[in-house]
Amino acid sequence: MAGNSISKGAMWVLMGLLIVGLAGFGATNLSGNVRSIGHVGTAEIDVTTYARALQNEIRALEAERGSAMSFAEARAAGVDTDVLGRLVARAALEHEADRLGLSIGDENLREQILDIPSFQGLDGSFDREAYRFALDQAGLNESQFEENIRAETASTLVQAAALAGLQTPSTYMDTMMTYLAERRSLAFAVLDRAALQSGLPVPSEDDLKTYHQGHLPDFTTPETKTITFAWVTPAMILDSVEVDEAALREAYAERETEFNMPERRLVERLVFADSAAATRARTRIDDGIALEMLVSERGLDMADIDMGDVSREDLGAAADPVFSAQAGEVVGPIDTNLGPALFRVNAVLAEQITTFEEAEPRLREELAADRARRVIEAKIDTVDDLLAGGATLEDVAKETDLELGSIDWHPGLTEGMAGYDSFRAAAQAVATGDYPEVEQLADGGIFALRLDGIVEPRIQPLEDVRDAVLRGWRAEATVTALRAQLEPQLAELRAGASFADLGLTATEVTDMTRRDYRPEAPAEFIDTVFDMVQGEVRVIEGNGRLFVLRLDSIAPPLPAEEDEDLARLRAALQDQAAADLGQDLFQVLANDIRSRAGVELDQAALNAVHANFN
Repeated sequence: MAGNSISKGAMWVLMGLLIVGLAGFGATNLSGNVRSIGHVGTAEIDVTTYARALQNEIRALEAERGSAMSFAEARAAGVDTDVLGRLVARAALEHEADRLGLSIGDENLREQILDIPSFQGLDGSFDREAYRFALDQAGLNESQFEENIRAETASTLVQAAALAGLQTPSTYMDTMMTYLAERRSLAFAVLDRAALQSGLPVPSEDDLKTYHQGHLPDFTTPETKTITFAWVTPAMILDSVEVDEAALREAYAERETEFNMPERRLVERLVFADSAAATRARTRIDDGIALEMLVSERGLDMADIDMGDVSREDLGAAADPVFSAQAGEVVGPIDTNLGPALFRVNAVLAEQITTFEEAEPRLREELAADRARRVIEAKIDTVDDLLAGGATLEDVAKETDLELGSIDWHPGLTEGMAGYDSFRAAAQAVATGDYPEVEQLADGGIFALRLDGIVEPRIQPLEDVRDAVLRGWRAEATVTALRAQLEPQLAELRAGASFADLGLTATEVTDMTRRDYRPEAPAEFIDTVFDMVQGEVRVIEGNGRLFVLRLDSIAPPLPAEEDEDLARLRAALQDQAAADLGQDLFQVLANDIRSRAGVELDQAALNAVHANFN
């Protein structure tokens, strides 16, 4: 089992190398005789491997944020340091494997290469031409690649040996589960203005002034940037984009399987070793045994036998029996290429036919939007040239399809143009004197902006916010009056009186855990409950209301066998804790190896790689 895990892990690493190699990075253009950027003991860090890993990480970050990233930005974010750290750790393991004399035999090497999907032909067997082509695209020869496999597998063996038998302490898991799943039962009552035994006084002008002065941050405008921008989006030019019928019919033909779906079935398939076992299972089904029971007896989950939605072509010899069955019916045994099997039909999905005429509006909208995005993309250079030549945003709006707009922007604004993440980021960063630059929007649009001025935060006078001040004063006065009215009742609650004894309507909550949520309660409600001791009474405030809580009992988490959600949560937390512990131990191991073997890095080689990104 462990051996299989190691082999798969090594193959994933190697596939990663292939993927970044196929990306076509120009690291192979690095000139000179420099072959590595450094070494850990006897293990060198290949210069091309570093360059490709660096580009792969930058591309991943670009995909995540949806815009290009310069190498200067990547370095500022510590990307180069992170990549180098991972490669140094990997080289440390390779050195340790070499020191211990660990390696894999030729037969294991051969099996790993044969199992890599990228090297297989259409029939699933190893294709030497595909092997050579993939390595050529990655800038590797067979000898280099096979040596990489040996080194990767040996280092994986070292890591696996160091982490073998790693288990999360049961005390730790028990503590975590107690924190997350401990149950608390309580009662609480909500008091609002209607619960007051006497009305609120009418606030005087001095009362409102005092409240206003005591809550100045609530009545202060944020710093605001006055911004002019020019922009265009695909939706703004959609009406001017033409799509001919030939293009629509071509798109329809390319997506015919999407618009015209054959009749399908949602199917589960349970395969048996031989016909006798399948026949016995069929007999038990006929006797009333549920398919779920047969699956459980085999140590499987229902997900293991789920085929999803399938067509006749997916089922081979089982097509006619399965497509003749009704929902819920079990058919078989039927001989398949995996062995005799029982099939259960869970649902019948009718044939779906969408004619060209029916699909045309949707296709036209999608093609027009796509062409509009390409039209806008083609304008980027034109707008860039205009701005670089000294044109203002007003000039750009006159000479192109971009439209002029303005906004008084602050970080809390998310409407209109401020709804775009890239615009908010640009508005946040723009400073006085910055020249407008073209930037892209998530929907394929573009914009450029200019800072016209900054309005400093200012306190709004009472006359401008009188209604808000009055609402705030009433909420605060209500809470103050409720607290004064409630104080004698709290003492009675603490002495053992019930909410009903005091004329309060209480809500009973049983077995609340930290994972629960009370939408009607203040944000601190759950934390407050779990900070209380049994029998304690507390009061928390919530927007002009008071919540009176009494904790009645505390119970341990339910046993895992009684709560499937808890069992899954414990398993997930245990896996996460083991992974975190494993990562910490791996870092300790790598640091120890580095300290013993020594790390040397060639700054000139690193600079040469970095120069390729500038």
